[in-house]
Amino acid sequence: MTLAWIALLPFLGALAPALAIRAGRNACALATLAVSGTSLVMLLQLAPRVLAGEVVHWRLEWFPGLGLNANFFLDPLGLMFAGMILGIGILVIVYARFYLAKTDPMGRFFAFLLLFQGAMLGIVLSDNVLLLLIFWELTSLSSFLLIGYWGHLPEGRQGARMALAVTGTGGLSLIAGLLILGNIAGSYDLSVILASGAAIQASPLYLPALLLILGGCFTKSAQFPFHFWLPHAMAAPTPVSAYLHSATMVKAGVFLLARLWPALAGTEAWFFLVGGVGLVTMVFAAVVALFKDDLKGLLAYSTVSHLGMLTFLFGLGTPAAAVAGVFHIINHACFKAALFMNAGIVDHEAGTRDIRKLGGLVTLMPIAATLAVFAAAGMAGLPPMNGFISKEMMLEEATHTAVFGLPWLVPALAAAGALFSAAYAYRYVIGVYFGRKPESFPYKPHDAPVGMWAPSALLTALVVAIGLFPHAIAGDLVNAVAGAVTGGAAKEKHLALWHGFNLPLALSAAAIVGGAVLLAHHGGLDRLWQASPLPQAKTVFDGLVEVTVRGARRASDGLHTGSLQRYLAVILASAVALGLAGYFSAEHVAGARPPLPANGVTLAAWALLVAAAASVVVWHRHRYISLIFISVIGLIISLGFVYLSAPDLALTQISVEVVTILLMLLALNLMPKRTPVESSAPRRIRDGVLATLGGVGMGLATWVLLRREGPPSISDYHWENSYSGGGGTNVVNVILVDFRGFDTFGEIIVLGIAALTIFALLETADRGSAGQRLARWEPDQRRSPERHPMMLVVATRLLLPLASTVGLYIFLRGHNEPGGGFIAGLVVSIALLMQYMASGYAWSNRRLPADHHGLIGFGVTAAAATGLAAMVLGAPFLTSAYEYVPIPLIGEVGLSSALVFDIGVAFTVVGAVMLALHHLSSVAQRAEKLPPSDLAMDVDPSRPAVPIDHAGDRP
Repeated sequence: MTLAWIALLPFLGALAPALAIRAGRNACALATLAVSGTSLVMLLQLAPRVLAGEVVHWRLEWFPGLGLNANFFLDPLGLMFAGMILGIGILVIVYARFYLAKTDPMGRFFAFLLLFQGAMLGIVLSDNVLLLLIFWELTSLSSFLLIGYWGHLPEGRQGARMALAVTGTGGLSLIAGLLILGNIAGSYDLSVILASGAAIQASPLYLPALLLILGGCFTKSAQFPFHFWLPHAMAAPTPVSAYLHSATMVKAGVFLLARLWPALAGTEAWFFLVGGVGLVTMVFAAVVALFKDDLKGLLAYSTVSHLGMLTFLFGLGTPAAAVAGVFHIINHACFKAALFMNAGIVDHEAGTRDIRKLGGLVTLMPIAATLAVFAAAGMAGLPPMNGFISKEMMLEEATHTAVFGLPWLVPALAAAGALFSAAYAYRYVIGVYFGRKPESFPYKPHDAPVGMWAPSALLTALVVAIGLFPHAIAGDLVNAVAGAVTGGAAKEKHLALWHGFNLPLALSAAAIVGGAVLLAHHGGLDRLWQASPLPQAKTVFDGLVEVTVRGARRASDGLHTGSLQRYLAVILASAVALGLAGYFSAEHVAGARPPLPANGVTLAAWALLVAAAASVVVWHRHRYISLIFISVIGLIISLGFVYLSAPDLALTQISVEVVTILLMLLALNLMPKRTPVESSAPRRIRDGVLATLGGVGMGLATWVLLRREGPPSISDYHWENSYSGGGGTNVVNVILVDFRGFDTFGEIIVLGIAALTIFALLETADRGSAGQRLARWEPDQRRSPERHPMMLVVATRLLLPLASTVGLYIFLRGHNEPGGGFIAGLVVSIALLMQYMASGYAWSNRRLPADHHGLIGFGVTAAAATGLAAMVLGAPFLTSAYEYVPIPLIGEVGLSSALVFDIGVAFTVVGAVMLALHHLSSVAQRAEKLPPSDLAMDVDPSRPAVPIDHAGDRP
């Protein structure tokens, strides 16, 4: 359970900073640190077992039939990434405490940060690809919130939208790819998929799955040509950039490449697609970074370049390249997060990130300058920094790679990427700290407070320490992680700063010197770069979005004409066409089951049903009359359920029918009593033909299916296990609250959403154009002089306690006899509806005030709590517990946890009906322009009788 808590604690703890901000900014930061720190402590407790070779598992079967299990596992790869997510996350929290302005809502920022942290932890710890996909999408959503944190800035909003569009689209691609992968492996558990590499690569679906998965990985890790979203995400606050865009989110794609390496790597397609895209991205982004004047823009493109380097290494498909990739993940996280924090310090203290407006800060900000020098040296690959070692390991693997018969091509491109990396690293340091000092700065520069430079200092210290003592600090972890990535194929490698004089060293030296030469000629190269007609990725993206939106709008306008009749005609015509195609393309076998005999009562009911249905068609323009015929249809169907021995369905049908008719009467009260003729004669003929074909087809299909002997029904299982498994003899109710309880839970949620939709639609009915139409509304027929008839009032007073008692009785007996929470809720709702209709909403609501939203919320919460209680006790969600308890004088009474679930169903039904009633009544009252009445009936019983003279006239 510790693994699950590591991933879920940030989600639960996201409330902590939102609440702690009331106690001040320090309390808010400390609360956030406590959440991340607790997860880190739990992770470190498991670290010795993982590094010793054990893989820690935690499994929870959620929907095993669908393969959706909440499984987590921790191996060295997950340990390394989780450690970076939490460790660098803690440093970013400290940094953000001092970076954010007093006007920035810190509680919201840290809440978003913890949500993102939990999503990333879920990705790296998931042992089920379906669960991983959920966390994958959560990273896109939470990063959208973080990137757009400064929503008042247009660039912040645009950067957030762009990131969500690109990574969200890639997420859809990844969903399809991982589903195919799980289908090939026969399981959606990652541990099974990783052990099925041979079967996956031999499958004809391997290449489609690979392409779709790479679509998700490349978009998330900003690989060419999907790289453009990352630089525009730099509009986020610098703590976001230091966290998301150097150590966590953008490495999610790289993580997935490493995670799926045993199942997907080693093929020619993997080599060319992954290795090729990574190499192109590394070189291209390094070139672009050299010509960026915004510090965060420079670092953003350098991040894209280094992500390309990681992708290239894993794409080579060799164990040695995987070792280099693992090592560089650690190195890049250290120096890039440190440099982003450094850029934030410069922006925070000097007031600008434009490198053209900076220079000479080494004397004004000596601490920041010192940290920048060492961190940038790691990024440039200068010895003895950590980046130098992993860069040489990359060059070593490149020299052993030949493509298209050209052994020099890959090493040359890799060296070019290293050369430009050195050049933009030099430019960062020299341009900001050692260049010519401008006449003035927007702010007076000075070193930042210790809370801002200390996190950067710790990361920079790691850059130096890992470079000087690579094996002592990172050797065991790197080898363990490389073994997990390659499935044990990687040999243990001794990390060292010096490997002797060899070709990789020569290429590295050339890159270091060449970078300096490029920087010396940067002015002329920059003018040439600015004059080049290279397309801008953002312009291309905006153009694609505009074309897509324009095409979608044309298609939408053509399809969504607003004509419900046309929609129904298309749907019905399609259904008829498919039915006819199936009928004429298949053999027809006559059924052997004999039909049931039909007596006179059955035939009379059937004739009445047909007559009512035909009357609806004939009288549909008369709203009230057609509603009466619809109610007759519902009544006949209810009687049909009784005839076919389905009392639960009959009770539900008749109850729903009454509630629906009453609410529709209220809704139709404000509409014209006659519908105008809107369809031409040919259209009515077309609609009649389609309706006839559809009805006859459905009738014949039903007849054929009922006459045939089908496979054994699942109902036998329900009959046999209703009492022993669910503790009830009413099979229908046991199915609803136990066997298929999750369906019922979803249905009451949908019912609550429907009621809230009515609330949302009618809440604003008195405003805007709708309010103007409501103010102009006049009844088209004479109204009754009696608003609250005495007979109806008296009848409902008598019926209310009786109906409530019946509802309670139906509820309590529902587990063993026809009834249950849904029917009971409808019965009580009918009693209340009649009370409100008799005496008016205002009078009734003052005597029975209720929070209808609260009723819906309580009902759904009670139903959910029943299911969660079962999970806490180790049973599947919504498993019922029951016991028969003997009570003196009464006898044996059955007690079941399903009773609580049924209570939730009943409350949700009552809340939904009453919420709809409340708003329909409110709209009607405003339209009628009648003041609310506090009288129960039209005769005021408190007023004394008026004497009448013998002539019958009033005195």
